[in-house]
Amino acid sequence: MSELDELRRKRMAELQQQAGNQQQAMQQQMQQQQMQQEMEKEKKQILMQILTPEARSRLTNLKLAKPDLVNQIEIQLIQSAQSGSLRGKVTDEQLKVLLSQISGQKRQIHITRK
Repeated sequence: MSELDELRRKRMAELQQQAGNQQQAMQQQMQQQQMQQEMEKEKKQILMQILTPEARSRLTNLKLAKPDLVNQIEIQLIQSAQSGSLRGKVTDEQLKVLLSQISGQKRQIHITRK
């Protein structure tokens, strides 16, 4: 019976170790989520400071259709604000120009009818 007891103890130790590993993984995942939420909150605060309400509205609407493009633009705007190259708030017209510059890099297709 000592072999049986030893096997039980080993199995119990393995299960406890697995449970501990799972708990650590969950804690790390929660910490990452919290950090991500804090970063999003900071990003929103910075964008509130550097964008006019019309420009924020345009970005919000565009985010539904092209979230990757909007994320790229937000990062570019934040970097410009932090480097000091932005003067005042970014207006809707300035945002349109920035959008056309970024999306203008892609090939445009023109169809002419005869």
